[in-house]
Amino acid sequence: MYKFVKAEELMKPSGASECFIADKNNYNQMKIEVSSPAALDEAAKELINFAGTTRIFIFEGEMGAGKTTFIKSLGRALGVTEVVSSPTFSIVNEYDASGTVVYHFDFYRIKNLQEAYDIGYEEYFYSGDYCLIEWPEKVAELLPDQYIKIEIAVVGETRRTLTFSKI
Repeated sequence: MYKFVKAEELMKPSGASECFIADKNNYNQMKIEVSSPAALDEAAKELINFAGTTRIFIFEGEMGAGKTTFIKSLGRALGVTEVVSSPTFSIVNEYDASGTVVYHFDFYRIKNLQEAYDIGYEEYFYSGDYCLIEWPEKVAELLPDQYIKIEIAVVGETRRTLTFSKI
């Protein structure tokens, strides 16, 4: 369950609702506050609608903010039926999503850009398939010109603010 609110009303007492969405009329940015893991599934659907035809998503947030957890919800919303897990050691995992492909990247452990070249990042980023990228700052100069940035901020033990921006 979610409702639209003004940006200044975004912070509500815990338990007031599962998911708050601010700035509905701002077409380049959307903020959502979630207060439970279950609300992430709703937020993932909102992200897909917000993104339109853009299929490159970068995820920013501190360690433990919930990037991989939100990516699991996003995978379900896209039609992935497999268990989505972090590709920390493999760098990229591939999932089938109802006729399209979802690539989940975790660049946390790469030491230099050559490692991204070695896995053939261009084939993924320019494939037209979904690319969900954790730790994008490690490959910032390789990112396409257009993507959706998802910033996850911790605002409480179970509360997160998700900010979606069209870049």
